[in-house]
Amino acid sequence: MKSASDRWSRVFITSVSPRVQDGDWHIKRTVGEPVNVTAGIIVDGHDLLLASLYVTRLGGSTEEIQMAPTYNDEYTGSFVADAPGLYTYYIRAWINRYGSWQEQYRRRFEANMPTAELKVELLDGATLLKEYAINAPLEDREKILAFAKRYSKGDIRAPLEEESLQLALANDPQKGAIQSNALTVEVDRKLASFAAWYEFFPRSSANVPGIHGTLDDAASRLERIRDLGFDIVYLPPIHPIGTTFRKGKDNNPNAKPGEPGSPWAIGGKDGGHTSVHKELGGLPAFDRFISTAKDLGLEVALDIAFQCSPDHPWVKEHPEWFRKRADGSIRYAENPPKKYQDVYPLNFECAEWRALWEALKDIFEFWIKRGVLIFRVDNPHTKPLAFWTWCLGRLRTKYPDLIFLAEAFTRPKIMYTLAQLGFNNSYTYFTWRNTKEELTDYLVELSSTNIAEYYRPSFWPNTPDILHEYLTSGGRPAHIIRYVLAATLSPVYGVYGPPYEHIVANQHPNREEYADNEKYEVRNWNWNDPNSLQSLFQSINQIRQKNEALQQLRNLRFLKIHNPLMLAYWKKSGSNSIICIVSLDPFQEQEGELQLPLEELNLPVAAPFQMLDLLGGERYIWQGRRHNIRIDPNTMPARIFQVLRRVRTEADFDYFV
Repeated sequence: MKSASDRWSRVFITSVSPRVQDGDWHIKRTVGEPVNVTAGIIVDGHDLLLASLYVTRLGGSTEEIQMAPTYNDEYTGSFVADAPGLYTYYIRAWINRYGSWQEQYRRRFEANMPTAELKVELLDGATLLKEYAINAPLEDREKILAFAKRYSKGDIRAPLEEESLQLALANDPQKGAIQSNALTVEVDRKLASFAAWYEFFPRSSANVPGIHGTLDDAASRLERIRDLGFDIVYLPPIHPIGTTFRKGKDNNPNAKPGEPGSPWAIGGKDGGHTSVHKELGGLPAFDRFISTAKDLGLEVALDIAFQCSPDHPWVKEHPEWFRKRADGSIRYAENPPKKYQDVYPLNFECAEWRALWEALKDIFEFWIKRGVLIFRVDNPHTKPLAFWTWCLGRLRTKYPDLIFLAEAFTRPKIMYTLAQLGFNNSYTYFTWRNTKEELTDYLVELSSTNIAEYYRPSFWPNTPDILHEYLTSGGRPAHIIRYVLAATLSPVYGVYGPPYEHIVANQHPNREEYADNEKYEVRNWNWNDPNSLQSLFQSINQIRQKNEALQQLRNLRFLKIHNPLMLAYWKKSGSNSIICIVSLDPFQEQEGELQLPLEELNLPVAAPFQMLDLLGGERYIWQGRRHNIRIDPNTMPARIFQVLRRVRTEADFDYFV
């Protein structure tokens, strides 16, 4: 006859974290990054509990990890994924019946209870051990039954032996065990959580002004980009560009002869999304570009924009894939009062939507097979979320190394949902967060709330579509300020490179974007201009590579500095601690008193310690919590310090300031 505990459990799992919502979406981690799982587990009375964490990689074996009790009925366990892919984890908990009995017995024994009473208790222990022996391996069974026999004979010291507990733990039948729902973690390669992106237009890479560059010209720029410390080279669309309603300079609706048009007006007589513009050199030049990047240790990110020019082959081959107006014409893209006559949006809800969705997924697979594993997806928020759930899910199951960056500047819930359903990285509102309060509030939201479990922010101070007033009015100091903030606040950042490093800040009079925009014309850049920001790019990227603290997001903490125009923050990983102080004023010198949390930084309260200025190279001796910081934006509007060791010799005091 079954007991009640065979039908229900006295154990309750009250909470499991990390999780996203009710476990509907994956949390995100990278290879080598721990997943620290915490579960609230309770039982009535005073029985001891046992809990295990079970981890399974999709298609692989299951690992059991014993969880440890901490406080307030919480148990913790941790695992580290060694390969990209989807993992599941769940908790199993049960009453440690033998451990609970042994603890009570020990207390009775130590209280010098009469031997006769102890022998009665021993009979309960023997009964438990006989139950544990039923399914134990032969060797363990014999040892367990030997203990049970000693208990039955009244050996009052036998339960005090540690071996009996270890045998019981190893062979516990887990009566009344309860199990949580399975949760999931999407594990990416390291580049998804720590990377520096550099964007440039291949057609602007030629040496001769006015000449349309090729992908071979662009490949000649890769070594320089690698030497600047970037990891990923991002190319805007490289496909044939339509001629119908082609846009001219500065988005002029009437292009002049010879104007190249917008790369986002995809498709022409030479092909569509799986073709390369013939003036860029076609697919052979692209393959050479990929090969050169690979040899240099760079990865290539391609822009994926699911839209077509009126000349795209699909317009004739699959007119059913587009929205029609009442007069039967295909509806072009609009964001009133803006009109994009050179772009036809796709109709994801058309009658033939299944064929359309498969064709769009095939575009990704075409480029994956040519060596591209990173994609910047244009305006994903204007396409159905169901499509991305389906498409990204299938692609990442087949190719777990893929990285998708969502270019979605829209409402927060949509941006966060895109991250939940599969995008590894996401554009953010960083460009529009410029004050101390704005930056602090936004970064706390991104780094210290549950959003950090699934949303990996990518900070971009500029894009071809965005030139903020702060950069326009602030000149070189403003460009340095925003670059340092992007690269040190977020472990993933990017820059639309050539105009940024050359401090191009001429804003269009009617739009928050560059005048003479490279989207509509071929530009020529001095790729080795000594007055550019190249040396800053190189220095910052080297600092990021050498300091593990800057390779994480959730370790960000803001420091008190008594000046509303100065921002101070620190990041710590193991023994590596980095403190950044940035002036938000690109015009005037600013001064403020910085307060250090010495205990959290493992710094002495009453003794001096060293600080290394990673941008300037100077060493300083600091002592105490309060330090006066002065920053001149015309010299360097930011300070990046590495916290070094405590001073040990008198010679170190020569650096005292």
